[in-house]
Amino acid sequence: MVYLISRLILRPLFLLVFRPHVVGRQNVPATGPFIIASNHLSFIDSMAIPLMSPRRVGYLAKAEYFTGSGIKGWFIKTWFTALGALPVERQTHRAAQEALDTAMTVLRAGGGFGIYPEGTRSRDGRLARGKTGVAWLALTADCPVVPVAIMGTDRIQPIGAGWPRPHRFTVVFGKPLTFPEHQGKAGSNRSRREVTDTIMEAIAELSGQEKAGW
Repeated sequence: MVYLISRLILRPLFLLVFRPHVVGRQNVPATGPFIIASNHLSFIDSMAIPLMSPRRVGYLAKAEYFTGSGIKGWFIKTWFTALGALPVERQTHRAAQEALDTAMTVLRAGGGFGIYPEGTRSRDGRLARGKTGVAWLALTADCPVVPVAIMGTDRIQPIGAGWPRPHRFTVVFGKPLTFPEHQGKAGSNRSRREVTDTIMEAIAELSGQEKAGW
């Protein structure tokens, strides 16, 4: 209920302030589990993509965002809940596996999960080679991956900026990718690498970014 009500408020606000250009929303599967795999330019990406997606998309967020006290703590928790954020402890030695386990819980329930295969925000606008966790998820859950390109959010909230500022951004949802030739091979390093590279090539084509370290 919090998600639905907050989306009704936040999405029109985003449309008014940032005037986004959204392409390919029809490419997000209408039913069943799916993965959104996107480039990553700004902290605000995890707000922009879920609000522009036709279906709910869960993203990981630091557990601290959900444990604050007082009015501020309540507001932050409500804000991230409204965006479909999923709390995860990032300082433990099992953080990576716990993140994948959380993602699988969403996918097995038939939902959408968003991931940045690069692993971190780009500091120079180039697209880094993807890490293979996205392939493990796709092959383990046996679900489609929607490649997504987001552009302009680095002008809204550059790395280090405390608050966003009005600027247009673009989100392009690409056609879903499936990998039947790699089905059942989530444990294969070669399959995970090939699937990840295919996803990243699709993102690069949509975003037009220069590749870094490929």
